[in-house]
Amino acid sequence: MKIILSRKGFDSANGGMPSPIMPDGTLLSMPIPSDDNVFYDELTYGGHSYSEILHQLAPRKKFGQCHVDPDIRKNCRQKSVPNWAPAFGQIGAAQGVLSNAKVEVGDIFLFFGWFRKVELHVGKYRFVRRNAGDFYDHSDLHVIYGYLQIGEIVSGRDQISRFPWHPHSSDIRLDVSSNTLYLPAKTLSVLPDLTGYGTLDYRNDRVLTMNGKSRATWNALPYLLPEHVYGQRKNGARGAGLYYGGIWQELVINESEGLIDWVKSIIH
Repeated sequence: MKIILSRKGFDSANGGMPSPIMPDGTLLSMPIPSDDNVFYDELTYGGHSYSEILHQLAPRKKFGQCHVDPDIRKNCRQKSVPNWAPAFGQIGAAQGVLSNAKVEVGDIFLFFGWFRKVELHVGKYRFVRRNAGDFYDHSDLHVIYGYLQIGEIVSGRDQISRFPWHPHSSDIRLDVSSNTLYLPAKTLSVLPDLTGYGTLDYRNDRVLTMNGKSRATWNALPYLLPEHVYGQRKNGARGAGLYYGGIWQELVINESEGLIDWVKSIIH
């Protein structure tokens, strides 16, 4: 079994700010801006639209349309989608990584992104101020916020068109040969009481970022070391920790001692 650490949601180039860790611990991954036919106004959390939350956190920014992918958060749309099903799409070079690494049915995506805690202040959300509380309370963090165990891999115009609500079913992507959808298994093989996909709330053990470091320097977990990573990636961290530099979306980890136990502990 392979585990794929898949970077999703806002980053410095797409969105330009962290996704919020809400006061109740919800890791509310914000889909990146795009020309897809879904608007931040149409997505909701706690009775507020995503656009309203984002405006409170960053009043000078404007957010219109977005790319809802991975689509794994149930009931986040104001209007329900008939026959909705969870799915994650990939295309181009990032899909090439998954294909070349022989990612297959049964492998598990762990979705992570850039997050920071928010709080309510005078009735509005704001990011927790710097140097408030401990490191985890105020820092920019890479945090695992969701998972999907692959139950089916779908490609080709006719097959992907069966999921018209998903952004990878758009005309601009349907005819790209690498366009692929990953659908979840019914249950999670390593934790059979759970569904094959889901979102996670905040816990310190779901934080990849090393205490006291910038968000992209991770805890040096033994199963994430370069010798277990597809593509001969090198650890660019200065001193302690792990750092896989460059612009990338998918980090494929081959199974090694302790990896599956770690995944179970993250999801459980």
